[in-house]
Amino acid sequence: MRFLNLISLVILTAGTLAITQTLTTSEAANHIGEKETVCGQIVGEHTASNSQGSPTFINLDKPYPHQAFTLLIWSEDRQSVGDLPKTGRICASGTISQYRGSPEIVLRDAHSWYVPR
Repeated sequence: MRFLNLISLVILTAGTLAITQTLTTSEAANHIGEKETVCGQIVGEHTASNSQGSPTFINLDKPYPHQAFTLLIWSEDRQSVGDLPKTGRICASGTISQYRGSPEIVLRDAHSWYVPR
């Protein structure tokens, strides 16, 4: 019985840590190449329909061209990512990469983002 209680405590603690450990968009640049969760305010969205792969860029905290962080969705992943909100806060999990000096996460499915409470 003690073992089950200990296992339950470990699982609850790990779940709490996963929820609370998020980065701001300004912190993300210091974590390039790392798998993290980044949260920010949606300030703009643009789909480059004439570009290869028809990427959709969702800018967080500051509008393009001074965006603090970008969420990138390729056209091939758009359906599996689902409908993201147009405004409000959003959190995304994945490997942080850098494109032209700006940190970003590429969203591949609906499990890679959420709206915080």
